[in-house]
Amino acid sequence: MKSHTSISQLHAWLLAIRPKTLPAAVAPVAVGTAMAYSDNFFAALPACAALMGSLLLQIGVNLANDYFDFKKGIDDVKRLGPVRVTQSGLISPEKVKAGMLVTFFLAALTGIYLIMVGGLPIFAVGVASILSALAYSGGPYPLASHGLGDLFVFIFFGLVAVCGTYYVQALTLTPLVVLASVPVGLLITAILVVNNLRDIQTDRKVGKRTLAVILGVTGSRIEYVLLLANSYLILLSLWLTGPFSPWIFLPLLSLFPAVKTSRMILNESGPILNEALAGTAKTALVFSLLLSIGIILSG
Repeated sequence: MKSHTSISQLHAWLLAIRPKTLPAAVAPVAVGTAMAYSDNFFAALPACAALMGSLLLQIGVNLANDYFDFKKGIDDVKRLGPVRVTQSGLISPEKVKAGMLVTFFLAALTGIYLIMVGGLPIFAVGVASILSALAYSGGPYPLASHGLGDLFVFIFFGLVAVCGTYYVQALTLTPLVVLASVPVGLLITAILVVNNLRDIQTDRKVGKRTLAVILGVTGSRIEYVLLLANSYLILLSLWLTGPFSPWIFLPLLSLFPAVKTSRMILNESGPILNEALAGTAKTALVFSLLLSIGIILSG
């Protein structure tokens, strides 16, 4: 592994962006767009803008976490997760803060186009998304430090992202789209559960009360399994309530890696959970892409 002094600025910024978390931004847009296509509302430009906005928000959240956790003294040399560029000195706090603000500004620019397409509902969603992203680890009452991170991720990277992507193409919303957004939100929340389970000891020491700290190790492991299990069970609800063929069960092909990561969560702790983190992100993306294909083939 490279020493911090040998890492280039480009590599450092890639570490700050955390590319392995970006499937969480792609997955909901894929499902929302597939639902729009299935209902004959597909629109390429709004779909692409939704993807760009989702990616920028995810990157902005990553930079905000890096900056605010350093400023609050949450990150230290005992951190078990991926390198945080501010804490490790790879990038100065001022530059990370500037990168965060530029990223949110670009997300807002993308949002202007989407507001022109979708109107006031998209304006409200955009403002709420950026404010919540900043409040996740910053501000006087950081969501992540008060057990609300999981709920935030489920709402904004699941429900809002899928439904928003559909809305900017269809200019309407259906209960079936909301239902299709639930498994995506559950799986993306599971990514956060792994992250917080890995950091449960260090977070507890610095007073960061994530939901994992509140629930404890056993409770967090149960939460993870329930999130994954319900993601797959909802496929049956989609089949029974929607106009879908058995193709809707295509995401079951992602069960094997899901079971593998679940076993790791139930039996392992510490840095090895970084592997489970990557595996959960991969499962969320593969599940969502297969769900998108299943929705389209059912049309």
